[in-house]
Amino acid sequence: MAKISLIGAGSVVFARRLLQDIVCVPELSDSTVSLMDTDAERLALMGKFAAKLARDTGTKIKIETTANRRESLAGADYVLTTIRVGDSYERDIEIPLKYGVDQSVGDTVGPGGVFKALRTAPVLMEICEDIEDLAPNALLLNYTNPMAIACWAIAEATDVPTIGLCHSVQHTTADLADYVGVSKDRVKGWVAGINHLAWFLRFEVDGKDAYPQLFQAMENPEIFSRDTVRFEVMKQFGYFVTESTRHMSEYTPYFRTNEATIDEFNLDQIRQDLKRRTTRVDDHYTQLLEDANTDRKLTAERSEEYACRIIEAMESDRPTVINGNVPNVGLIDNLIDQSSVEVPILIDKLGFHPMAVGELPGQLAALSRSNQAVQQMATQAILDGDREAAFHAIALDPLTSAVLSLGEIRSMFDEMWEAHGDELAAYS
Repeated sequence: MAKISLIGAGSVVFARRLLQDIVCVPELSDSTVSLMDTDAERLALMGKFAAKLARDTGTKIKIETTANRRESLAGADYVLTTIRVGDSYERDIEIPLKYGVDQSVGDTVGPGGVFKALRTAPVLMEICEDIEDLAPNALLLNYTNPMAIACWAIAEATDVPTIGLCHSVQHTTADLADYVGVSKDRVKGWVAGINHLAWFLRFEVDGKDAYPQLFQAMENPEIFSRDTVRFEVMKQFGYFVTESTRHMSEYTPYFRTNEATIDEFNLDQIRQDLKRRTTRVDDHYTQLLEDANTDRKLTAERSEEYACRIIEAMESDRPTVINGNVPNVGLIDNLIDQSSVEVPILIDKLGFHPMAVGELPGQLAALSRSNQAVQQMATQAILDGDREAAFHAIALDPLTSAVLSLGEIRSMFDEMWEAHGDELAAYS
């Protein structure tokens, strides 16, 4: 019987998906799912939903709720982290925007991503210390952003086996199938790079190269308008990237430096996106509240998330292949050694086995390394408690350095640091 600990169970989207996935796997029907969160209201709601879902689907899953992290982790076989540290997200976006750095998401890259990493990675490393103490054989499946920096820091600071998980590959596979007019099950890809800058090195339909069809589809103005940045990057760099147009636009210096370019590529302004994101989260919470209290019988369908597929493969010995983020130990030759890279991974009863990719095409490796420089300096800042390394991370960010002078970056950095107050007291 597996014990699955979910740290950050108040995440109304992810925790719900995980629970629905688990009840769909017969081999996990006698598992214990320990839900942990510091938000008592959300934790209670998720526990109530989970208990009803288990009853309605006829599974024997045992649901536990606790605000005590160590209690949840004790004896766990699998630990999933989906946490948010601090309440600085709007500051992460609004202060850079005041200086002219127009981030589209700001939680994995750029000034916002670096500051989120400074707050978040130390807590993840504390969780790993607890895992080493209380669940030494557990596998950590991390969904917490900024993914690449967080996983790099975890790998450097701890011995906890970790896979960083995202759904960019799954989403992009569906997008590509749509663009070339086929069903998703006919599409296969060989995808590698770094989180949010992973590339479809091969894109196939029915086992045949489908890149010619994709380039042809791009010539359709209606299709191009649906994914402007990714198609422009493919046109210029030759390959399709896994992150969305909106998010990809902040990983490079090409798309968010002036209003004309933002308009040309139909990119949302950040304040509109913040409002939409808040509304979307509220909608998910309202739906969860309704489902937890309804007399209607709940049902469950498998989601596209990798976490439960990993657990299922290890518990049932039905192997699967996913894309995940792991240390670069001989996996991608022209990216930084020991950095966090996203590659195909075979999962089976014996564990997880990352697949060696070799070299990325030179232009893709160079674009990825421009972001790895930021990740490397941010990781150094976290591990050493080094404020100046954090500044260097932001100074190296491709978008920030395309917009601001070094002096302006320093002023922005100092203002962001001051706005965080005691949240960054561990750094000097």
